[in-house]
Amino acid sequence: MFVDPLWNSTRARELAAQRRPVALIRLGREHRAWTLAALGGRIGCSPATVSRLERSARVVDLALVHRAALEVGVPQHILVASLAPPSPAAPPAATKVTASPRDAEEDPMRRRTLLTATAAAGPVALLTGLDDALANTPAPVGTGPLDARLSSARTLYDKGGHGQLLAALPALIADGHSAAASRQNLDQARLSSVYSLASTVLIKLGSYDRARLTADRARTWAEVSGSPLAAAAAARALAIVLRHQDRHADAQRLVTSAAATVEATGLRTEAAAAAYAQMLCTLAYTAARGGQRADALAMTEEARRAARRLPGTAPAGRLFPISPAAVDLYAVGVHWALGDAGAALDAGKNLRADQFPTAERKARMGTDMARAWWAWNRPEQTARALLNAYRASPGEVRDRPAIRSIVDELTERHPRTTGVRELHTAVTRA
Repeated sequence: MFVDPLWNSTRARELAAQRRPVALIRLGREHRAWTLAALGGRIGCSPATVSRLERSARVVDLALVHRAALEVGVPQHILVASLAPPSPAAPPAATKVTASPRDAEEDPMRRRTLLTATAAAGPVALLTGLDDALANTPAPVGTGPLDARLSSARTLYDKGGHGQLLAALPALIADGHSAAASRQNLDQARLSSVYSLASTVLIKLGSYDRARLTADRARTWAEVSGSPLAAAAAARALAIVLRHQDRHADAQRLVTSAAATVEATGLRTEAAAAAYAQMLCTLAYTAARGGQRADALAMTEEARRAARRLPGTAPAGRLFPISPAAVDLYAVGVHWALGDAGAALDAGKNLRADQFPTAERKARMGTDMARAWWAWNRPEQTARALLNAYRASPGEVRDRPAIRSIVDELTERHPRTTGVRELHTAVTRA
């Protein structure tokens, strides 16, 4: 495929190395002798918006950067290089200290103790380490095959081990970037999956700015890899962030497009069918949060139809662990979001914990039913559902701000209700 010599020039390479994607857009626009208005007309925005884009010091709207870069001809590998986080800086020279053999023997133990203490400090304390990794990619660790470590990280998520997952993410990000330097599609898709997983756990913790950053990076690497499933996972993560930022229309457009892309594959594999059903569930809940009742209910029914070909229990390790029971659980959330607690409780009345293979899903059943009971003004049932969720996965109750707030309200308003004191003690002692 022909590549304009401009993108092999010293100037283009410098801008990519300096992590200046918007400067690359300007370089391409001026090379084509286009005005701001000409480029704006091609990407659907005003000349003023293009001007602000080219003058901005940081990427604010990744989707706009993608459209503009594609229009002016920036090659994909050049764009990815310009969007990548900085390479790790060389560590400062350390003062040499003579150590005794005993000190040398204790170093690994000290390191293990430090890591254990850090993980025990809780998810919030570990965000600083993730921030550092997002700002300046650490040096590769190379402690084992990336696929196996990514699978282990997903298992931590499924168990509700949010703190342990956050502790593992910096090394995963480092090794994911190292592997993606191969320019192999599979390695790039793996890196996208690492960022999608990071975004998912950050959403759980209510850290939406960080989740937006990691979801954007997941989308970038998914697009480079060409994997429709990686792109769907990244789009879903970003849509959830947008939903929490009250950008429901943007979230709906994003998920609708991603679902259409997955559907266009023909859904010939079970993994693709699961991805499609998951996207429909996300679309239904997003529509419900945006107050679009008819669309939300229609998408829920469509998701039920799509899930009929899936097994009753989602296989372990699947990127989209959806099943017919999981669709019914989404229906609970859809009705709750539409303000119909009675319908939410009815949708969940036949759900059982043993229908879900992971602790995260079992606990999610408890928290979703608790929200419906709370909206129905049933404090005892709310407390019971939250206790069930906590027993399945403490992090699902302890670490999610929205659920923690229900526990606080229960404690304040119904301190003598059966189960409330036990719930409060369990959540606050952690």
